[in-house]
Amino acid sequence: MVARRRFLLSALGTAGALVVGWAVTPPAGRLGSASSGRPVALNGWVRIGSDGVIEVIVPRSEMGQGVSTALPMLVAEELDVALAQVRTLPAPDEPMYGNVAVFLRTDADPQYGIGTRLEQWFVAKIARDLGVQITGGSSSVRDCWVPMRQAGAAARHMIIEAAARRWQVSMSDCSTADGVVTGPDGRSLSYGELAQEAARLAPPPTIELKPFDKFRLIGQPISRSDSAAKVGGSAVYGIDVRLPGMLHAAVRGCPLLGGSLRSFDPGQAPQMPGVKRIIAYPGDARCGCRPGIAAVARSHWQAEQALAQVRIDWSSGAGAPPEGADLVQAMRRGLDGPAGWVFVAKGDAMAALGSAARVVQAEYEAPWLAHATIEPMNCTAQLVDGRLKLWTPTQAPTFARWTAARVAGIPVKKIDLTITQLGGGFGRRLESDFIVPAVQLAAQFTPAPVQVLWSREEDFTHDFYRPAAVARFRGAIDASGRVFAWVSRTASDAVGAQFLRRALPLPDVDTKDSTAAEGHFDQAYEFDHQHCSHVRVASPVPIGNWRSVGHSHNAFFTESFIDELAHAAGTDALRFRLDLLQRRPRHRAVLQLAGQKAGWENPLPAHLARGIALHESFGSIVAQVVEISLKDEEPVVHRVVCAIDCGVVVNPKIVEQQIEGAVNFGLGAALRERITIHQGRIEQRNFPQYPLLRIGDSPVVETYIVQSERPPTGVGEIATPPIAPAVAAALFALTGARRRSLPLIAATGSSRSS
Repeated sequence: MVARRRFLLSALGTAGALVVGWAVTPPAGRLGSASSGRPVALNGWVRIGSDGVIEVIVPRSEMGQGVSTALPMLVAEELDVALAQVRTLPAPDEPMYGNVAVFLRTDADPQYGIGTRLEQWFVAKIARDLGVQITGGSSSVRDCWVPMRQAGAAARHMIIEAAARRWQVSMSDCSTADGVVTGPDGRSLSYGELAQEAARLAPPPTIELKPFDKFRLIGQPISRSDSAAKVGGSAVYGIDVRLPGMLHAAVRGCPLLGGSLRSFDPGQAPQMPGVKRIIAYPGDARCGCRPGIAAVARSHWQAEQALAQVRIDWSSGAGAPPEGADLVQAMRRGLDGPAGWVFVAKGDAMAALGSAARVVQAEYEAPWLAHATIEPMNCTAQLVDGRLKLWTPTQAPTFARWTAARVAGIPVKKIDLTITQLGGGFGRRLESDFIVPAVQLAAQFTPAPVQVLWSREEDFTHDFYRPAAVARFRGAIDASGRVFAWVSRTASDAVGAQFLRRALPLPDVDTKDSTAAEGHFDQAYEFDHQHCSHVRVASPVPIGNWRSVGHSHNAFFTESFIDELAHAAGTDALRFRLDLLQRRPRHRAVLQLAGQKAGWENPLPAHLARGIALHESFGSIVAQVVEISLKDEEPVVHRVVCAIDCGVVVNPKIVEQQIEGAVNFGLGAALRERITIHQGRIEQRNFPQYPLLRIGDSPVVETYIVQSERPPTGVGEIATPPIAPAVAAALFALTGARRRSLPLIAATGSSRSS
């Protein structure tokens, strides 16, 4: 067994990250040892069997974004093995597998100096010490890029050293390829033959990683390793878990925001076939799980049928139930008030407005949105002999363990968590509320496992929604037509504050929350005078991380106003943006590539129009050009051209898939999706009231990648933010009317451009 070691692999870097732990091997028994007869651990990420099979720890949840392929590619590249030789293992509950990158800033504005870098260094250190396993923020490859490659390179070094010792030759005379070490005289040994000896060696004190031009796997469009299981039906999602003696529970949580359970009458439900019990569960206010009623039966169908017969009396709690329109008006009043946080103050923007030859102004609005994952929330729990076993699709296993332990009243070390495939995440499964009813019900039916599966109606009415937001923008234009000042102000509730209150023992305080203002204050365009502020308007609506978080609506606000300024200045929308990006070569390159591939300069038939948008998020830059027409006065998107700069591309096929998925995800939200609230209840209860984009409405999506040797940045969310403003710009080009509210098809109050 390799002794437990911690190596400080890099200190204060450009992102301020501390990368610690590739050589850490979890405690004995977790990964096998040189005497166990099983695959042996060469470090905390890699173990090798005598048959030559390489097992690689994958510390992130697979929810369709391809981490079960992309992350093993990092190890396989440095280890010099084919990806077909690799199989993946879930990460144990060890801090070394925590995600540091998800907590760090990804913008690289030159204004951020040593103070910000030191702040990020401390954030990284705390994150590494906490070891939070979490999948989100387009951070998986970004976080694992260094440690997993180092783990593969270290294992390869140890394998070569074992071969060189056996042959009594120099390590420099040995080479590797496809899991085989070849010596100077042509002799060869497989990695499997050398694994036992290599595992007894000390890891190398320093690691040399492959240079970019030596990559053989990284950069190749390799097919995903999970595709066959998903197509063939053998992939196990949370909804697929089946255990001996398992009971099924259907639940009804309180549908009123801020409400509670007053009473219930089970009626004849307990006598229905297969029904075990009708039972109330308390929920957990800390993580946002409302109290409710459960029907527990031998099948989910029986449980749902029984629950439909139960009469439940809900209490609305103190005060009047909230109305969505009132909450939006409160945000609009926030735009007028003095409160808020200033994120950017450059020059004297307010004075510049007063000296302008012309001031352009506009207000925008975005609604609450549901995650609408295809697999509803679910969790299976079993309490046996003081240990709690969980099977669930989660993006945040650390938070799931913490919540389950607190609710069950047992130590975290007595939680055994199996992470299944996720049938969609989009940020919804960062939460732990859906763990709570399963844990509380399992305690009532021990030792039987209990699976709680939400109905679609429960899923829609108990979500943590993308926050509604409003924005006000003003731009100053001088006599020559140049825009020289920018003043912007947004208002919404704060995702970061709510999420951290639920996930960690932190109070909900009004602090400067970048998740609310991201994509607004950190946009790339430069003006002589600039002022960006945000005001938090707290509301009773539970909000959470929705794919691309604050970027999802702030990109619509910012890029829509850029388009309005370009029109007011009488300048082509592409050229206008390029002129504002003189010191941003990466942004210019992406924008120019999108324009070139879309044929921006080429005229279109009269019934078609183009729109363009540019946005940076999660360290990556995306430019999109859309082509649309109208059908029955509604936009039809035919083509979306995406140019992206996301650093080194590990697998271009996966990148293209993620761009296509994010475009369609964002397009559905841009055109039709919205959550409305009446008398404290969510009005949308299923897909007929919340129409997702259908396959027939999906446009052709073309993806063009800027070649780069920079470290990888985010991919999974980056194509969602620009699609709404690009479509809105094309609509204006086609109709002459501005649509400043989302969704675009339901937008009202459009005005002619002035």
